[in-house]
Amino acid sequence: MMEQLIGQKLLLAFRGKDKPSNEILRALREYRPGGITLFRSFNMGTPAQIRALTRSLQKLARGLDLPLLLIAADQEGGQLMAFGDGTPLPGNMALGATRSPELARKAGEVLGREMAALGINVDYAPCVDVNLNPHNPVVGTRSFGEDPQTVAALGSAMVEGIQSQGVAATAKHFPGHGDTSSDSHHGLPCIPHSADRLRSVELPPFQEAMRARVKLIMTAHLALPAFDGPDAPPATLSKNILSNLLRRDLGFDGVVVTDAMDMHAIRQGELLREDALRAAQAGADLLLITSDPQDWTRAYEALLQGAQSGQLAQPDLQASLDRISRLKNWLAENATSADLSAIQCAEHMQVASEIAEKSITLVRDEKNYLPIKLEAEKRIAVIVPVPQDLTPADTSSYIQPKLAESIRAYHAQTDEFKIPYAPGVQETASVLEQVRGYDLVVMGTINACAEEKQAEFVRQLLRMGKPVILIAMRLPYDLSAFPQAPTYVCTYGILEPSVRAVAKALFGLSMMTGRLPVSIPGLG
Repeated sequence: MMEQLIGQKLLLAFRGKDKPSNEILRALREYRPGGITLFRSFNMGTPAQIRALTRSLQKLARGLDLPLLLIAADQEGGQLMAFGDGTPLPGNMALGATRSPELARKAGEVLGREMAALGINVDYAPCVDVNLNPHNPVVGTRSFGEDPQTVAALGSAMVEGIQSQGVAATAKHFPGHGDTSSDSHHGLPCIPHSADRLRSVELPPFQEAMRARVKLIMTAHLALPAFDGPDAPPATLSKNILSNLLRRDLGFDGVVVTDAMDMHAIRQGELLREDALRAAQAGADLLLITSDPQDWTRAYEALLQGAQSGQLAQPDLQASLDRISRLKNWLAENATSADLSAIQCAEHMQVASEIAEKSITLVRDEKNYLPIKLEAEKRIAVIVPVPQDLTPADTSSYIQPKLAESIRAYHAQTDEFKIPYAPGVQETASVLEQVRGYDLVVMGTINACAEEKQAEFVRQLLRMGKPVILIAMRLPYDLSAFPQAPTYVCTYGILEPSVRAVAKALFGLSMMTGRLPVSIPGLG
C-alpha cells in the first residue's frame, strides 16, 4: 500500500514537449508521483502544445487510477516566465514601484487565468522575499521591494488573484531569501540575523500570504544559525524551520514544497537519497525533483524506505498525504473553464501596460534632459546590452528589448547600438566612437551594478560630455556604479510593456509616478 502512496510526495520534471517521455510514463506507473513541474527549456512551446501536453499527462494519470496531477510552473512575471508566450507582465519590483495591491491582484488574476488555460494548476509564485541586499544575485527584481509591509500587501494580493482563477499560488522562498549575497543554485547561503529580526522583516509577507489562504509555501535552501546553530542545514532540511516555525508557530496548514532538489545547496548524486528523506522528516510535503530519472528513483526509494523503517513517522506521513489530497480536492472543486483565447487577450495586455506605465520611476534629472524635445533632424543613439540569463531563475535571454524601436515611434532619427552584457575594451571603444556624432544618447543598463565592464562602459560614455539619459532596465541599483549620472530612470524590467512605457514617458506623454521600492546605495 505504501508503494502506492509515497510517490504522491514527489513532483517530477522531464524533457519533452510534444508528448510525455517514455521515462515519465514509466515513472507515472512505478512511482505514482503527486505531480509534474514544467520548465521553459524542457517542455514549453506554443500554448496549444502545452495544453495538449498537460491534457495528455492528466489522461495518463486517470488511466493509471492516479489522483489529479499537480502540474506546476514558475510563472512569476518579469524576469522568470516559464511560459514565454504569456502576457508580458512586468515583474514584482515594478509592482512594488506602483505600491498598488489592486494591480498586484490583477497581475495574479492574469497569471492564474493563463495558467488555467494551459492546464497548469500550480504557479510557483509569488516571490515574497524582502530584497534588503542590493547584491542579492538570485532575487532582485523578483521581489516587491525592501519594505516588509509593502511586500506583504502586494504578495497577498497576488495570491488572491492567482487563486481566484482556480490555480494554487506558492509563496516563496521560506523563511526569506531576500538578504543573501549568494545564490542557492550554486551553494548554501547563510542568513546571519537573529530570530527576532527574521520575525520582524522576513516573515510578515509569508504571514500575510497565509491570511490570504495561500495553498503552498516553497522552502529556501539557506542556512539560519539563529534557529539551527553554527552548522545549520538548509531550511529545506530543518525541522526547526519547517515543522516548528512554519507549522507550529505560524500555524500554516497548507502544503510545503521544496525548492528544486538539484540545486547545489542540496547534496547531489547518491547523497540526494539522504537529503530527500531529511526534507520529508523536516516537514516538506512535496519534493521538487528535476529531470534526471536516477534522481526520481533515489528520492522515491529514500521516502519508501523511510516510511517502511519508521524513519518517517506514520502520523506525520499521513498528515502530509492528507494535505496533498486536500490541495488536489481544492483544485478539482475550483477548476475554471479558461481557454487559450485568454492568453495575451486585450484585457490582460492592458493590465501589463497599466503596471508598466505606473511603475516607471524618475530617480533624478539634474540637467533637465526630460522630457526629450529635439528638432526632427537631431539624432538619438540608443545603446542596450544584450540580455542574459544571469541566474538559473531567469528567462531574460529570450527577450530582445525594443527600446530603440519604442523611442523611434516618437523620434524618427533614432539608431540602435547593441553591446554585450560585459563589453570588452575594443567593443566599448567602437560603440563610443560610433555614437560620438549623436545629439542625445539613451543608454539602457542591465545589472551594471554587478558587471564592472558594463559599468565602465557607462562611465566612459558619461565622460564624453554628451547628453545621456540612463535607464536601469532591471536592477535599480545600477546608479550606485555611476553616481555622477545626471538623468536616471528605472523600468525594473526589459519586457515590451515596460520599454514602451518608458519611451512614452521620456517624451513627456505620461507621468513617471513610480517610486523606488528599494534604497540605492550612495543615493542621498
